[in-house]
Amino acid sequence: MRIFFLITTFCFLLLDFPSVAVSQQKVTTVDGLLKETLYLKHKKEVLAYSMKEHDALFFEFFQKQNDKAVLTKKEYYTYTVKIAIYSEKLGLLYKDKKAEAERTKKEWLDRNYQDYLDTKK
Repeated sequence: MRIFFLITTFCFLLLDFPSVAVSQQKVTTVDGLLKETLYLKHKKEVLAYSMKEHDALFFEFFQKQNDKAVLTKKEYYTYTVKIAIYSEKLGLLYKDKKAEAERTKKEWLDRNYQDYLDTKK
């Protein structure tokens, strides 16, 4: 009976190994955690934005991005995440533009603070 248990356990572990190995490849970065936290914090607020509020946010982001002062990581990601959330909203409002809105959302969420800092040098 004990040998049957050992063989069964070994087979289970052997068969389950590929899924464990694949799941460990997905590493969450510090930036990813910050973006996720900001996304959850601002989602409800941004989904209620009017086009005018979004345009003001968008303009403010590009204005601050072009200033000599450097945005903090949290400030930078707050802007990019909020713009990504608004893109998501547009996809929900206009079903025919959903794919484009998802692509735009992904582009904004994929922005990297280090790339921004590199442009400031």
